[in-house]
Amino acid sequence: MSMLTPHGECLLWTPELIWVNAVSDVLISFAFFTIAFVLGYIVFRRRDFQFSYIFWAFALWVSVCGLTRLIEVLTLWVPAYVLEAATKGFLAFMSVGIASALLLLLPRVLTMPSRADLKLAYAQLEEETRQRRTAEAMVKRFQEIEATEAQVRQAQKMEAIGQLTGGVAHDFNNILTVITGTIEILAEAVKDRPQLVQITSLINSAAARGADLTKHLLAFARRQPLQPRSVDINGMVVDTARLLRRTLGEQIEIESMLAHDSSPAMIDPSQLSTAILNLALNARDAMPNGGKLTLETKNVLLDDAYARMNPEVIPGNYVMIAVSDTGEGIPANLLDKVFEPFFTTKDVGKGVGLGLSMVYGFVKQSNGHIKIYSEPGHGTSVKLYLPQATADADALLLDANLASMERGDESILIVEDDSLVREYVIAQIRRLGYTTLAASKADEALSLIDSPARIDLLFTDIIMPGGMNGRQLAIEATKRRPNLKVLYTSGYTENAIVHHGRLDAGVLLLTKPYQSADLARMIRTALNS
Repeated sequence: MSMLTPHGECLLWTPELIWVNAVSDVLISFAFFTIAFVLGYIVFRRRDFQFSYIFWAFALWVSVCGLTRLIEVLTLWVPAYVLEAATKGFLAFMSVGIASALLLLLPRVLTMPSRADLKLAYAQLEEETRQRRTAEAMVKRFQEIEATEAQVRQAQKMEAIGQLTGGVAHDFNNILTVITGTIEILAEAVKDRPQLVQITSLINSAAARGADLTKHLLAFARRQPLQPRSVDINGMVVDTARLLRRTLGEQIEIESMLAHDSSPAMIDPSQLSTAILNLALNARDAMPNGGKLTLETKNVLLDDAYARMNPEVIPGNYVMIAVSDTGEGIPANLLDKVFEPFFTTKDVGKGVGLGLSMVYGFVKQSNGHIKIYSEPGHGTSVKLYLPQATADADALLLDANLASMERGDESILIVEDDSLVREYVIAQIRRLGYTTLAASKADEALSLIDSPARIDLLFTDIIMPGGMNGRQLAIEATKRRPNLKVLYTSGYTENAIVHHGRLDAGVLLLTKPYQSADLARMIRTALNS
């Protein structure tokens, strides 16, 4: 190669030609190297390119092109023609390969989507996505509607059962009132005959069981008169737990988880205590081999979102009482039925199915909410959401039990549409020394009110035929006789003297069925009020 002549000599070493060629080849070489770098960097960063190997090959080819231009500069002064030939040979080989590859890829490249095609496809994808979201929203809405309809059907069914059981309890209480009262008279008459005394005791026990049954039915029907007041829930739970330790036995462990900031609830304390006791007894029956009973309290906010899922809930602040056990649990297909009267999962003879229905009715009548959660094999949790008390109760409740069994000589007007009950009440009141007048409906009672006869107390049933109930009769009677005292009796109050689950202020009510001692105490309480 030393025998060859540099390319500069061919240009007669003319400076203008030498430097124009040199500078031009250097700039072209720099451009080639820059293009190769950009292609390689793009493919390196964008690994999702479909034909990345072509880009890499093209970048290498461009780099070799840049190298040949630098060798062209070198040959201006040094006759490196062998190196130049080798480089150009390699470049030619690469050019043929890349050209062949491009020709083979040409059909595939032509079938690739254009920018307009991609835009159309993207628009179609957006439309499909929108339709899918619309369909999902419709399915969700249908599911919500179906769930709401199921809740409405369940509420309507429970309301219908409540009306039926309430009506049955009303008539049954009238019958029990006569039975419990007359059996007392009979027991007193045969007290010197032990065999008959035993029989009367059995009848009285059966009547007491019937009275307890109707009490539960009325609780479920939300027709029991409540006397709510501000109650310390933690204190109530502690007192009830103390009672439960003796009732449930040693095989049941009782744990209390009480919130230190638990607010008072506006509730009837006696009914709440009975409700917790019923739940605890159900939990005991679900743990025949022993287990753990947990009583929990805390403040809870039921917001609008929860109310939308449970339409019967009024959003607001509640006090929650949870009674949980580690028992057998309840199957999911039975959870919607557990609050129905006489439905039970217990064996025959171990329960009548009124405990949970009583709790359900009591909570609903108290403007609360109840939820049951259960998993077979793991246990059950019943949560009572009770309305928080806004202020301490402002009414002083009369306790009729404080009145002694006194006799009297006052005159009492008895208004009762059931003839059996009316005759029984007349007999019982006369035994106490009172003078009695009787009427079967409101218009007869008003005629006696307008008469000159002495009447100190109006003792009236609430539900009566004739278009005027006992409450309306009492209002009209006290207008005509302002000093007249009033005592109500009923086994089914409806809304005459109970509003929003609360017994009206100043109202005295003797709930059917009752015994003669209860009758005597309440009459004396009413006359002394």
